[in-house]
Amino acid sequence: MLPRTFNLPTPDLANSSILITGGTGSFGRAFVNYLLALPAPPKRIVIFSRDEQKQDAMARDWSAHRPLFERLRFFIGDVRDAERLELAMRGIDHVIHAAALKIVPIAEYNPFECILTNVHGAENVVKAALRNQVKRVLALSTDKAANPANLYGASKLASDKIMVAANNLSGDRGTAFSVVRYGNVIGSRGSVVPLFQSLIANGADALPITDARMTRFLITLDQGVSFVLSSLAMMAGGEIFVPKIPSMKIVDIATALAPQLPQTIVGIRPGEKLHEVMITEDDARLTLELDDRYAICTPDTALRNMKQRGGVPIAEGFRYASDTNHEWLDGNGLMALLKRPGKTEAVRP
Repeated sequence: MLPRTFNLPTPDLANSSILITGGTGSFGRAFVNYLLALPAPPKRIVIFSRDEQKQDAMARDWSAHRPLFERLRFFIGDVRDAERLELAMRGIDHVIHAAALKIVPIAEYNPFECILTNVHGAENVVKAALRNQVKRVLALSTDKAANPANLYGASKLASDKIMVAANNLSGDRGTAFSVVRYGNVIGSRGSVVPLFQSLIANGADALPITDARMTRFLITLDQGVSFVLSSLAMMAGGEIFVPKIPSMKIVDIATALAPQLPQTIVGIRPGEKLHEVMITEDDARLTLELDDRYAICTPDTALRNMKQRGGVPIAEGFRYASDTNHEWLDGNGLMALLKRPGKTEAVRP
């Protein structure tokens, strides 16, 4: 099957200012491309990141496309720097928090750095948003945050908890905090598809498979963008939104990309899971199901909000995992996605 297209009750952003932490990453670039292609783009989009080279490249891409380029602001900074983050959020209405250290082995080897960015960075985002009376903060999470088996997943679980709990601190400031949690993004840096493609392009004589049973959730970059935007529109604060997306076996990904190449079993790396989980049995007690997603809710505002939107409680003991998923992507579906230009690609300058 091909992945679904998420419904887009896109929030009215025409007179809004948006800040994206980690805005020069794969998601950030795609998200900015989508925003600038809207009939009424946001009046100001702030790209907050620490890599000046990537910011310069992004600015060059858009510099010839005025007046769209004039809506962009490039702000060098790190989410570890609370003071800099607070300055960047002045006058901001909505924050998309995408900055993170994401590569599992690197996080395992550099635990202090992972905690500083993923946990203390989330804390800094919350404090800066509250001090600037930002309306909505939506943080990007990962399937590895549910029942984490590695430091990256544990740090993102801590980040998720910080974001959800931040709603208790909002008071009369009215800032709402929510989270989106999804799986491997097809084509993003660090995911399995570009890894295999790079090995194939460089003449590899085999593709490494950690375990023949391994499965992963897969989502396209376009889906990720539309899922974030639609979640931004429907959030009330306290929700963890989980998309309904297909699973795929890693061996099937390798076969689809290079049917002529043998596959070598190399073993699971430290901190790596055999299968990914996005909703645990314990989360299920406060999870509502909608047409295209699930919402793990706090038992107050978020739960009421999702019920008003048609959310239905899921069964006791429900577990949303990549190996027991009802939706699967086959090799033909994967290749069709890789050949199909996405919406965010189509609007890229």
